[in-house]
Amino acid sequence: MTVTPQHRDHTGDEPDGTPTGPPPAAAPAASGPTVLDQMGGPRGFVYSSLPVVVFVAANTFLSLPVTIGVSVAVGLALTVLRLVGGERVSSAVGGLVGLAAAVGVVAWTGSAKDFFVIGIWAALAGFVVALGSVLARRPLTGVVWNLVHGGTHDWRADRAVRRWHDIATLWAAAVFGARFVVTEWLYLADSTTGLAVAKLALGTPLTILAGLVVVWAFRRTSTRLLGKDGS
Repeated sequence: MTVTPQHRDHTGDEPDGTPTGPPPAAAPAASGPTVLDQMGGPRGFVYSSLPVVVFVAANTFLSLPVTIGVSVAVGLALTVLRLVGGERVSSAVGGLVGLAAAVGVVAWTGSAKDFFVIGIWAALAGFVVALGSVLARRPLTGVVWNLVHGGTHDWRADRAVRRWHDIATLWAAAVFGARFVVTEWLYLADSTTGLAVAKLALGTPLTILAGLVVVWAFRRTSTRLLGKDGS
Protein backbone atom coordinates (compact mmCIF):
# COMPACT_ATOMS: atom_id res chain seq x y z
CA MET A 1 0.00 0.00 0.00
CA THR A 2 1.30 3.43 -0.93
CA VAL A 3 1.56 5.90 1.93
CA THR A 4 0.70 9.44 0.94
CA PRO A 5 3.08 11.94 2.55
CA GLN A 6 1.45 14.41 4.85
CA HIS A 7 1.00 17.86 3.42
CA ARG A 8 2.61 20.86 5.17
CA ASP A 9 1.13 24.29 4.75
CA HIS A 10 3.10 27.22 3.40
CA THR A 11 4.20 28.25 6.89
CA GLY A 12 6.21 25.05 7.38
CA ASP A 13 3.99 23.80 10.25
CA GLU A 14 2.71 20.27 10.66
CA PRO A 15 -0.97 19.64 9.81
CA ASP A 16 -1.84 19.62 13.54
CA GLY A 17 -0.47 23.14 13.93
CA THR A 18 2.84 22.17 15.60
CA PRO A 19 5.47 24.63 14.42
CA THR A 20 8.56 23.10 12.75
CA GLY A 21 10.32 26.24 11.56
CA PRO A 22 12.99 28.13 13.45
CA PRO A 23 11.74 29.90 16.61
CA PRO A 24 11.07 33.62 16.29
CA ALA A 25 13.92 35.88 17.26
CA ALA A 26 13.65 37.20 20.78
CA ALA A 27 12.93 40.89 21.06
CA PRO A 28 15.88 42.91 22.36
CA ALA A 29 15.64 43.72 26.05
CA ALA A 30 14.57 47.24 26.74
CA SER A 31 17.25 49.32 28.37
CA GLY A 32 16.46 50.75 31.77
CA PRO A 33 16.02 54.44 32.46
CA THR A 34 19.17 56.52 32.64
CA VAL A 35 20.14 58.60 35.66
CA LEU A 36 18.93 61.71 33.83
CA ASP A 37 15.59 60.00 33.12
CA GLN A 38 15.19 59.13 36.80
CA MET A 39 15.74 62.80 37.65
CA GLY A 40 12.97 63.86 35.29
CA GLY A 41 14.98 64.18 32.09
CA PRO A 42 15.67 67.54 30.45
CA ARG A 43 12.29 68.81 31.65
CA GLY A 44 13.30 68.10 35.23
CA PHE A 45 16.38 70.25 34.77
CA VAL A 46 14.24 73.07 33.36
CA TYR A 47 11.69 72.79 36.16
CA SER A 48 14.41 73.02 38.82
CA SER A 49 16.32 75.81 37.10
CA LEU A 50 13.56 78.15 35.95
CA PRO A 51 12.47 79.37 39.43
CA VAL A 52 16.09 80.28 40.22
CA VAL A 53 16.52 82.19 36.96
CA VAL A 54 13.20 83.98 37.41
CA PHE A 55 14.01 84.99 41.00
CA VAL A 56 17.41 86.46 40.14
CA ALA A 57 16.19 88.16 36.96
CA ALA A 58 13.14 89.66 38.69
CA ASN A 59 15.22 90.83 41.63
CA THR A 60 17.38 92.84 39.22
CA PHE A 61 14.47 95.02 38.12
CA LEU A 62 11.76 94.68 40.79
CA SER A 63 11.42 95.20 44.50
CA LEU A 64 11.93 92.19 46.75
CA PRO A 65 8.21 91.70 47.62
CA VAL A 66 7.27 91.78 43.93
CA THR A 67 10.13 89.39 43.13
CA ILE A 68 8.79 86.96 45.71
CA GLY A 69 5.29 87.21 44.23
CA VAL A 70 6.56 86.60 40.69
CA SER A 71 8.62 83.60 41.83
CA VAL A 72 5.66 82.02 43.62
CA ALA A 73 3.42 82.59 40.58
CA VAL A 74 5.96 80.88 38.32
CA GLY A 75 6.28 78.04 40.81
CA LEU A 76 2.52 77.52 40.87
CA ALA A 77 2.35 77.55 37.06
CA LEU A 78 5.14 74.98 36.82
CA THR A 79 3.44 72.77 39.39
CA VAL A 80 0.19 72.78 37.42
CA LEU A 81 2.09 72.07 34.21
CA ARG A 82 3.87 69.13 35.78
CA LEU A 83 0.66 67.68 37.18
CA VAL A 84 -1.08 68.04 33.82
CA GLY A 85 1.92 66.36 32.23
CA GLY A 86 1.37 63.28 34.38
CA GLU A 87 4.15 63.68 36.92
CA ARG A 88 3.71 62.26 40.39
CA VAL A 89 2.09 64.63 42.84
CA SER A 90 4.99 64.25 45.29
CA SER A 91 7.54 65.35 42.65
CA ALA A 92 5.49 68.26 41.34
CA VAL A 93 4.41 69.59 44.72
CA GLY A 94 7.86 68.95 46.21
CA GLY A 95 9.37 71.54 43.89
CA LEU A 96 6.77 74.09 44.94
CA VAL A 97 7.38 73.37 48.64
CA GLY A 98 11.11 73.89 48.17
CA LEU A 99 10.49 77.19 46.38
CA ALA A 100 8.06 78.33 49.07
CA ALA A 101 10.63 77.56 51.77
CA ALA A 102 13.32 79.53 49.91
CA VAL A 103 11.19 82.64 49.35
CA GLY A 104 9.89 82.31 52.92
CA VAL A 105 13.43 82.73 54.22
CA VAL A 106 13.90 85.73 51.92
CA ALA A 107 10.68 87.33 53.18
CA TRP A 108 11.80 86.77 56.77
CA THR A 109 15.35 88.13 56.42
CA GLY A 110 14.74 90.72 53.68
CA SER A 111 17.87 89.60 51.81
CA ALA A 112 17.71 88.19 48.27
CA LYS A 113 20.82 86.06 48.74
CA ASP A 114 19.00 84.09 51.43
CA PHE A 115 17.01 82.46 48.63
CA PHE A 116 19.95 80.03 48.49
CA VAL A 117 20.68 79.58 52.19
CA ILE A 118 18.66 76.36 52.60
CA GLY A 119 20.57 74.74 49.75
CA ILE A 120 23.89 75.85 51.23
CA TRP A 121 23.22 74.24 54.60
CA ALA A 122 21.68 71.18 52.98
CA ALA A 123 24.93 70.70 51.05
CA LEU A 124 26.92 70.92 54.29
CA ALA A 125 24.62 68.39 55.97
CA GLY A 126 24.95 66.01 53.01
CA PHE A 127 28.73 66.29 53.13
CA VAL A 128 28.88 65.58 56.86
CA VAL A 129 26.52 62.59 56.66
CA ALA A 130 28.21 61.04 53.62
CA LEU A 131 31.75 61.47 54.91
CA GLY A 132 30.77 60.39 58.41
CA SER A 133 29.24 57.18 57.10
CA VAL A 134 32.50 56.27 55.37
CA LEU A 135 34.54 57.04 58.49
CA ALA A 136 32.14 54.84 60.46
CA ARG A 137 32.77 52.04 57.92
CA ARG A 138 29.13 52.07 56.91
CA PRO A 139 29.14 53.95 53.58
CA LEU A 140 25.73 55.42 52.98
CA THR A 141 25.17 54.00 49.49
CA GLY A 142 25.82 50.49 50.83
CA VAL A 143 23.29 51.01 53.60
CA VAL A 144 20.75 52.15 51.02
CA TRP A 145 21.50 49.21 48.70
CA ASN A 146 20.97 46.77 51.55
CA LEU A 147 17.67 48.38 52.57
CA VAL A 148 16.42 48.27 48.97
CA HIS A 149 17.24 44.55 48.81
CA GLY A 150 15.58 43.48 52.03
CA GLY A 151 18.16 44.58 54.61
CA THR A 152 19.43 41.03 55.19
CA HIS A 153 22.75 41.02 53.31
CA ASP A 154 26.10 41.07 55.13
CA TRP A 155 27.53 43.40 52.50
CA ARG A 156 30.05 44.99 54.86
CA ALA A 157 31.85 41.65 55.25
CA ASP A 158 32.81 41.73 51.56
CA ARG A 159 35.81 44.02 51.17
CA ALA A 160 35.26 44.61 47.46
CA VAL A 161 31.62 45.59 47.98
CA ARG A 162 32.46 47.92 50.82
CA ARG A 163 35.24 49.51 48.74
CA TRP A 164 32.80 50.16 45.88
CA HIS A 165 30.42 51.87 48.25
CA ASP A 166 33.25 53.82 49.86
CA ILE A 167 34.03 55.20 46.40
CA ALA A 168 30.39 56.00 45.60
CA THR A 169 29.73 57.62 48.98
CA LEU A 170 32.97 59.63 48.89
CA TRP A 171 32.01 60.86 45.44
CA ALA A 172 28.68 62.04 46.82
CA ALA A 173 30.49 63.69 49.72
CA ALA A 174 32.77 65.50 47.25
CA VAL A 175 29.76 66.81 45.33
CA PHE A 176 28.11 68.08 48.51
CA GLY A 177 31.38 69.55 49.72
CA ALA A 178 32.04 71.38 46.45
CA ARG A 179 28.56 72.86 46.51
CA PHE A 180 28.95 74.07 50.06
CA VAL A 181 32.40 75.62 49.62
CA VAL A 182 31.53 77.47 46.41
CA THR A 183 28.09 78.68 47.44
CA GLU A 184 29.15 79.68 50.95
CA TRP A 185 31.99 81.73 49.48
CA LEU A 186 29.58 83.45 47.07
CA TYR A 187 27.08 83.98 49.90
CA LEU A 188 29.69 85.72 52.02
CA ALA A 189 30.63 87.81 48.97
CA ASP A 190 26.96 88.91 48.62
CA SER A 191 26.83 87.66 45.01
CA THR A 192 23.22 86.67 44.37
CA THR A 193 23.84 86.25 40.65
CA GLY A 194 26.90 84.13 41.34
CA LEU A 195 24.85 81.96 43.68
CA ALA A 196 22.31 81.38 40.92
CA VAL A 197 25.01 80.42 38.42
CA ALA A 198 26.64 78.11 40.95
CA LYS A 199 23.32 76.45 41.80
CA LEU A 200 22.71 75.67 38.13
CA ALA A 201 26.27 74.56 37.41
CA LEU A 202 26.71 72.49 40.55
CA GLY A 203 23.16 71.15 40.62
CA THR A 204 21.90 68.69 38.01
CA PRO A 205 25.25 68.12 36.17
CA LEU A 206 27.12 67.05 39.32
CA THR A 207 24.10 65.12 40.57
CA ILE A 208 24.09 63.09 37.35
CA LEU A 209 27.80 62.30 37.72
CA ALA A 210 27.32 61.23 41.33
CA GLY A 211 24.29 59.18 40.32
CA LEU A 212 26.32 57.32 37.71
CA VAL A 213 28.90 56.33 40.33
CA VAL A 214 26.16 55.20 42.73
CA VAL A 215 24.49 53.13 39.98
CA TRP A 216 27.88 51.56 39.20
CA ALA A 217 28.31 50.56 42.86
CA PHE A 218 24.74 49.22 43.06
CA ARG A 219 25.12 47.09 39.94
CA ARG A 220 28.47 45.61 40.94
CA THR A 221 27.10 44.82 44.38
CA SER A 222 24.00 43.13 42.98
CA THR A 223 26.09 41.09 40.55
CA ARG A 224 28.43 39.95 43.33
CA LEU A 225 25.95 39.30 46.12
CA LEU A 226 22.77 38.44 44.21
CA GLY A 227 24.26 36.98 41.04
CA LYS A 228 22.37 39.35 38.78
CA ASP A 229 22.55 42.78 37.22
CA GLY A 230 21.14 45.39 39.57
CA SER A 231 19.71 47.56 36.81
